[in-house]
Formats: sequence, C-alpha cells, structure tokens
Amino acid sequence: MDFNFTEEQISLQDTLNRFIAKDYSFEDRRKRIASGDTFSEQTWNTLAELGILALPFPEELGGLNGTALDNYLVMKALAPGLLLEPYVSTVILAGTLLQEAGTPEQKSAYIEEIAAGGARYSFAHYEPNGRYQETFVSTTAQKDGNQWILNGHKAAALDVQHADYIIVSARTSGAHTDSEGISLFRLPKDTAGVTIKQYRTHDGHNAADIIFSNTAVAAETLIGQEGQAANAIGHALAITNAALTAEASGLIDALNKATLEYLKVRKQFGVPIGSFQALQHRMAEMLIAAEQANSMALLAATEMSNTDLKHRQTKSSGAKAYVGKLARQVAQEAVQMHGGIGVTDELNVAHFYKRVALINMIFGDVDYHFDRYSNSLLS
Repeated sequence: MDFNFTEEQISLQDTLNRFIAKDYSFEDRRKRIASGDTFSEQTWNTLAELGILALPFPEELGGLNGTALDNYLVMKALAPGLLLEPYVSTVILAGTLLQEAGTPEQKSAYIEEIAAGGARYSFAHYEPNGRYQETFVSTTAQKDGNQWILNGHKAAALDVQHADYIIVSARTSGAHTDSEGISLFRLPKDTAGVTIKQYRTHDGHNAADIIFSNTAVAAETLIGQEGQAANAIGHALAITNAALTAEASGLIDALNKATLEYLKVRKQFGVPIGSFQALQHRMAEMLIAAEQANSMALLAATEMSNTDLKHRQTKSSGAKAYVGKLARQVAQEAVQMHGGIGVTDELNVAHFYKRVALINMIFGDVDYHFDRYSNSLLS
C-alpha cells in the first residue's frame, strides 16, 4: 500500500497549517470563548473558500471527491488551532449521514448547501439511558397524516448553539435496541415543540439536551427510507471517530512541540530543564507515542474505504481507543513537565488537554471502543 501523499494533499495540509498559524491565533480563540461568541462567520466562510467544507463529498454534489484520508490530513492540520467552529458536526458527521441515508434529491439539496457554507448541523442521537449504544433509540416518531409526531429526549448533542438544522434519530418501529426501525429526520432548530437546554463543554464547544414533546414535523423531514437508518448511523460514526483519531494524533504532536520548547527555555539550577536525563526519557516516550498514534490514525483512515461496515466500525474503534489512551498519557506528561502553569487558561497545553479529554468521551469513550474491538477478536 502506498502511504505517500499526493501533491494536492500536501498543498492542502500546508494551506491549513498556514491558516492556523496566521489567522486562528490562540489568544483570539481565548477571547472568543470568554465572550461566549464561539462561532466566527468569517472563519466558516474562509473554510468554505478553501474548499474544506466541500472536501469529503462527491463532485456531483458540489464536493471535491475527498476521502477519509483527506479527512485525516484536515483534522491533523486543524488540531493545533483547536477549531471552535462545528466542522466535525456539520461536514464529517452530518454530511456523511446525509450522503449515506438521503434520497438523491435530498443529497443534492442538503450536501451542496453544506459544501457552500450555507448550513450547519447537529446530530441528536444519543440518549440518557443508552450510553454509547449506537442502536439504542427510544425517541419515537409516529405517522399522523402527512406529518410525524416526535417524542423523546436526546442528550449531549454537539454544536447545537450554532446549528441551523438538527438531524434526529427516532424509532418508527421495533424495540429500543433494534437496528431495524430507526429513522432520521432533518428539522430546523427552531421547530415548535423542541426544547433545547444548552451548556458549554470544557473544551470551549457547546452541547445540549434536546426534548421533543409532541413535536410535529412535515413528512418531507424524513431522510431517506423509513426505519433503515442504522447502517448510515454506524458508518457516519465510524468515519467521525476515524477523523477524531486523526485530530487526537495532531494534538499529541502539538503537545510535544509545546513541551519540547518549554524544556529548552525553562531553567532550573542555571541550566535548561531539558538537559535533565529524567525529562529527556519522558520526552522520548512522548515522541514514541506520537509515532504510534499517527500510525494508528493513518490506518483507521485507510480502512474507512473497506466495503464491510462491521470492519470499518471495528477499525475505527480500535484506533480511537488506542490513540485516545496515548493522547491522554501525553497530555498528562505535558502538563506535569510544564509544572503549575500547565493547568492555567493562559497556556495552550491546558486547552489541548481539555480537547483530548472531550475527544475521549464523545461518540464512545475508550472503554466502549476497547470493548467493541476486543469482542471483534472473539467473533
């Protein structure tokens, strides 16, 4: 297998690296979080102009025919900037859902809008009693003439605050954990009968619990075929977890870079602390972890082209669990070697740590993904 990147991919990565370095400064990000205005329309438009919002989609849908490997490159490059905009929620997660589950007409209309920067999404899927089970859906959708009536409670839906639309999973038939009978609905965030309880996540993003109480939505809000959304959800979450694995790998690189620079400038007993052998050994372990994480993230990206859904889910789970563990280890070491300032808001290392912690919790934690991967070895 050829792991060399094309000239176009290298150019894309270089462009994003320059964008993060010059136009997405850490201090500006801190100010935005402090003000509560975490979304930048200008940044979103810039991402659209760079083609990032269109990258993963087919050319006939307004995209650039990108692959999961291109997602890997984008997420690695964006990681040091700690992007606040809902790129993962909208482009990778919702975009994949719409591409997998939608009718040809829906794909054409909805994905082209995402690619042009005209719509942002949140996926309301997980529920309070379901933990990370991907087919646990107790929210119901009942047909009533030419509309659907939704009732249920969704938990920890990401990036709702700045979303235009919410994609909701609801059960149109079957028991709570059945894979059959799950449907998807696309509705405007301000739909009547939708109660949104928002809160800030510790990495600067936002999430919300969403309650549907006899929420009436039009028949055309149904995405694709009724009751057939389980595979689309499974695939979208696998693609998303592979992308988050790449971001975690990028965060490890950023943590290592910041720590190495600190070891060179921080002095103790009149010499840089990087000259101490114990810290050199710890830094070496962090660099080894970076190589391991990058290899696993790259493997996960390449495996997303496999035609078997279970294979894709297993590989993304294995990578997310392993890289998540490495990222937490490196983040802890980085904080420790920075000493007391390692946990201050003024230092980017503390923010890298928070993002690592959130990645390890969303769309399945380390234990969940280790369990899925280990079970696959027994089957």
